Amino acid sequence: MIKRIFIIAVLAVTAIAVHAQNTFEAVITEQGSGEPLVGVTVKVSGTNIMAVSGADGKLTVTGIPDGRHTLTFSYIGYEDEACEYSFPLQDGGPVAVSMHEDEEELGEIVVQTMRGTRTIERVPTRIEFISGEELDEKSSMKPGDIRMLLSESTGIATQQTSAISGNAAIRIQGLDGRYTQILKDGFPTFAGAASGLGLLQTPPLDLKQVEIVKGSSSTLYGGGAIAGLVNLISKTPGERRELEILLNGTSAKGLDASVFYAQRFGKVGATALFSYNRNWAYDPSDTGFTAIPEFDRFTLNPKLFVYFSENTDLNVGLNSMFEKRTGGDIKYVEGHGDDVHSYFERNETQRHSLQAAFTHRFGSVDCLAVKASGTYYDRKISVPGYTFDGSQVSTFAEASFTHTAESNEWVAGLNLWTDDFNEKSRGAVGERDYAQTVAGAFVQDTWAAAKWLDVEAGLRADYVFDYGWAVLPRLSALFKINGKLSSRVGGGFGYKAPTIFTEDTERMQYKDVLPIDAGFNKLERSYGGNWDINYVTDMFGGEVTLAVNQLFFYTYIAHPLLMKQVGNGMFRMENINGHIDTKGCETNVKLGYRDFHLFLGYTFTDAGTSGDGARHDNYLTPRHRLNAILMYEVEDEWRVGLESYYYGKQTLSDGREGKPYTMFGLMVEKIWENFSAFCNFENFTDRRQTRFDTIYNGTITNPEFRDIYAPLEGFMFNAGVKIRL
Repeated sequence: MIKRIFIIAVLAVTAIAVHAQNTFEAVITEQGSGEPLVGVTVKVSGTNIMAVSGADGKLTVTGIPDGRHTLTFSYIGYEDEACEYSFPLQDGGPVAVSMHEDEEELGEIVVQTMRGTRTIERVPTRIEFISGEELDEKSSMKPGDIRMLLSESTGIATQQTSAISGNAAIRIQGLDGRYTQILKDGFPTFAGAASGLGLLQTPPLDLKQVEIVKGSSSTLYGGGAIAGLVNLISKTPGERRELEILLNGTSAKGLDASVFYAQRFGKVGATALFSYNRNWAYDPSDTGFTAIPEFDRFTLNPKLFVYFSENTDLNVGLNSMFEKRTGGDIKYVEGHGDDVHSYFERNETQRHSLQAAFTHRFGSVDCLAVKASGTYYDRKISVPGYTFDGSQVSTFAEASFTHTAESNEWVAGLNLWTDDFNEKSRGAVGERDYAQTVAGAFVQDTWAAAKWLDVEAGLRADYVFDYGWAVLPRLSALFKINGKLSSRVGGGFGYKAPTIFTEDTERMQYKDVLPIDAGFNKLERSYGGNWDINYVTDMFGGEVTLAVNQLFFYTYIAHPLLMKQVGNGMFRMENINGHIDTKGCETNVKLGYRDFHLFLGYTFTDAGTSGDGARHDNYLTPRHRLNAILMYEVEDEWRVGLESYYYGKQTLSDGREGKPYTMFGLMVEKIWENFSAFCNFENFTDRRQTRFDTIYNGTITNPEFRDIYAPLEGFMFNAGVKIRL
């Protein structure tokens, strides 16, 4: 009898427990678009019960006990939704849950390069984004310039064009630096004669973000963006004062001191950057030549913001820079030269750019933007027996109108760009002065064609005086396959007007280079495209995040402008009867676990030049490049980064082959509320070209420098502080 009662009691308790476990079904969508969200995590508060939405946005939670429970829905980039339900539910059907984007999180990544108002996730054109947090990290590693900031990105390299003065150009996907357009807040201030030192003369402390578009981008900003463009976007003032002081010293005899200030006072705001960068001559390899030249540089960037009303504002800024840079024989640079130790390369430069931008918004739909700039750049290069001395005055003006509707956003505009170069000492090559004027018109439309498809189409028509028309169409599409998987495909046309300012002529200080002839030379024209696949997910309840991006690219340049020797020791820029093409792929993987983040990158580049029935690999372009970065970051407390970079073999211009090498670096930063201290061990395995190859032929008095494909400075240690008031 007792046994029967026990069995009946067990069965009753089991029945009650089964009855008390409820099932919850929901469909998760994005607010506004109604698109299902994949990978949304829901947790039942006070329990270990959870579930994740599938490809159709549906999720099912089982085992929920009777009573009132709070269910919290979480998704990266979206605000958490907490909903309370009483179980068992009165209605047994699926519950509709709508999630909306976290404005604070996504507001920081609204891209400006595309001229619209979309976040980076919704732009059909593929854009790489370097955030303020990453910029802050890189400023601890290289406070004086942006060379490291760009060269550590997958598919981008900085090519040193002078063995003793450090001059460098940026390369994207294996193409020479002249095919990359560098902008500051959308203004082209680093073109022509200013390109050789621009990377080394731009401190990063006043930058808010950096946006990179790879592939033909001339449709957006005119000629020069055949390989891509880099847009450096400055910080703007907020209601809260921002005052940051950065002090840094290096084991390579370097010193950096920068101050940035920003604040808004009602209808007026201001930002200002002052930077002083100093380096004494440094020769760690005892080659007798400077691996890092001696230089003094002052940078001053004040900017005034006027807010006439909620819809109307104006900003006016000045970018000024003065620098003296001397490299060469270490004894000569240090003041102990003689008849033998007499080789030098001296660069004296100054840049002044005045910029103004006016914006008026007609409600929330239409916006008129007018901007203009004027830039003066003066550069004097001196080597024994020769001096290049010239100044460049360039202007840029643009007016554009943007209309933003529910499914369309289009922008149309007109622009005028001038470039006037005047050489003060002409020598035996004759007059190399030139004046280029480009008048252009452009239109671009971004269309939300469907929930799963966004399309962006653009067209630019430029008239280049002396060279004719350049008509540049562009088309991109974003396919949103589901919440985790998306793909972008796009392509366009580009062009570049001829000048004597290239990487090859920079290495020669433009000596014996004949002037450009508008009757002989012509525009370089290009087309290209890229296709990428992007996968983002999280696992183990959001503890682990994974992002994978695979990019394939191709660019073709018809009749490229190359330097040719024409006799009597002279060189001329000629459009060859051939082409340059570059193709390859980039792989980026980001893996996160709690406070640890691992970044892996691989670039394969096959770049070559075909002409006169022959083809050769582009010089100084490694086919294989790997980068790996492991970061440990506790917000507002610690930042530790371990980096490694591998560069494969490279074809050199003298017919030899550069050897592969690997570099490692370690950065540590301790952060307090208003203060942080950092130290950085760059290239701590001391890899440098002088360890496994030579950098010059000839004598120390008359050297002939070889291609520089590996670091010259070797291991460097730097340490400093950041003070935030």
